[in-house]
Amino acid sequence: QVQFVESGGGLVQPGGSLRLSCAASGFGFSVYGMSWYRQAPGRERELVATITRSGGTTNYADSVKGRFTISRDNAKNMVYLQMNSLKSEDTAVYYCKANAFQVWGQGTQVTVSS
Repeated sequence: QVQFVESGGGLVQPGGSLRLSCAASGFGFSVYGMSWYRQAPGRERELVATITRSGGTTNYADSVKGRFTISRDNAKNMVYLQMNSLKSEDTAVYYCKANAFQVWGQGTQVTVSS
């Protein structure tokens, strides 16, 4: 079945960096666009970044543009989110998702705090 396993979260100081990874399985990974979402406490889940199946086109929420970079490795069925210049408002649980499937992983917690 379709599965996503996110990793790489943790506690980081403001201005720091993290790289999130997502291992996808159970479907033809290279055929589908992928996205990263996040959900902060008391808030709705929001779209952070998307990438096309080839990796040739990416899009970002205005709040992370210029700081986050989404990428993928189709040979490894992996999608990544490089997060730089982190802010306290980036604190959330981060999830990856294939655009065509309503399936979510367990997410990975990112906490930005001094």
